[in-house]
Amino acid sequence: MHQQPHPPAPTDTDPVPAPDGVRDEGPVPDGVRDEGPVPDGVRDEAPVPDGVRDEGPAAPARIPAAPARILVVDDDPVVAEVVAGYLDRAGYRVDRADDGPAALGRAAEHLPDLVVLDLMLPGMDGLEVCRRLRGHGPVPVVMLTARGDEDDRILGLEVGADDYVTKPFSPRELVLRVESVLRRTRPAAAVPGPPAAAGLAVDPSARRATKGGCELALTLREFDLLAFFLRHPERAFSREELMREVWGWDFGDLSTVTVHVRRLRGKIEDDPARPRLVQTVWGVGYRFDPAGREAD
Repeated sequence: MHQQPHPPAPTDTDPVPAPDGVRDEGPVPDGVRDEGPVPDGVRDEAPVPDGVRDEGPAAPARIPAAPARILVVDDDPVVAEVVAGYLDRAGYRVDRADDGPAALGRAAEHLPDLVVLDLMLPGMDGLEVCRRLRGHGPVPVVMLTARGDEDDRILGLEVGADDYVTKPFSPRELVLRVESVLRRTRPAAAVPGPPAAAGLAVDPSARRATKGGCELALTLREFDLLAFFLRHPERAFSREELMREVWGWDFGDLSTVTVHVRRLRGKIEDDPARPRLVQTVWGVGYRFDPAGREAD
């Protein structure tokens, strides 16, 4: 009987078939580094389409001479490693924690300059961690969440998160968001006559706000929003304008502005249910009235 020839033994150069559930992208071409599969929760940066200029990798974020310390809190080790890696390459000092108690312990040992906090943590969730972090000091928080529901995003802002990024996300965008938040926490250059009106005053260099001489407990964005209103009294701004001027964003969820206006009213108005200082201009947005006249 004629025997079929045996197939040649595989060599080291033969391609290995992709395992089940993993898309076979083919061999990596010479000169291109194989980054491996994109981890769950991190958006794969697609190739630049024809007609769009490839800017290359994002430039490292501009940071102060003393690198800011970032605490990354995520129970997914792969996502945490990716986020920490991008922040580290941008020049930040990065600490990591995989649950709420560990994060609070790290913050108690050394208060970070900013926390990247996953909302869906086991046991103590990100909302509770955010509340407790506020007890250690006014540390900015960027919430990292897989939840797409608007109520969850608003709840995160309500407990004091300064920004949020929804999974799947671009790590480069996250670095830019971190830089945006940190830039607003740095002491501003002293200017004559800090903004003041209606018994309210802000000191940008000290990041301190007062009402009738008593200090207000404002979050980062609440402080920036109040300072902006004090500098531009009697002028109506749309939510889009406030997001661009206060947050520095040209796009985003406008409910972020709505939530922060509501929180600010709760701290500066005599009757937040009937605001006289930060008034709603129907069909436009909001206006700061230093005279505190009753809204029409």
